[in-house]
Amino acid sequence: MQKNKPIVNLKSRSYQYAIKLIKVLDSLPKDLSAVVIAKQLLRSATSIGANIVEAHAASSRRDFTNFYTHSLKSANESLYWLNLLKDAKNINLPQLDFLIQETRELSNILASSILTLKGKH
Repeated sequence: MQKNKPIVNLKSRSYQYAIKLIKVLDSLPKDLSAVVIAKQLLRSATSIGANIVEAHAASSRRDFTNFYTHSLKSANESLYWLNLLKDAKNINLPQLDFLIQETRELSNILASSILTLKGKH
């Protein structure tokens, strides 16, 4: 696949996103529901960047698109867990609001990229 600046930025952005997420998760209360949500969120949110990295090692355009699609699904799942964490646990941290917004932006970028890759954009 062609390597250009937006792709590099997306990889870097998703990596920085995961680092910020880990720091927020490490600061959460350790009660059962927060721990369960945090584990689910950790899996889905770190999967966003992992699938982006895998996409750039893909052997075909179809594989590339599939990895981006998995990344988008992970972003959508992460948004669910972030909002659940915020609403169910009444956690109002600026970092959590940032992560929610960043998840939306990553989702939008991935969705737009997928449409372009499929020739629908």
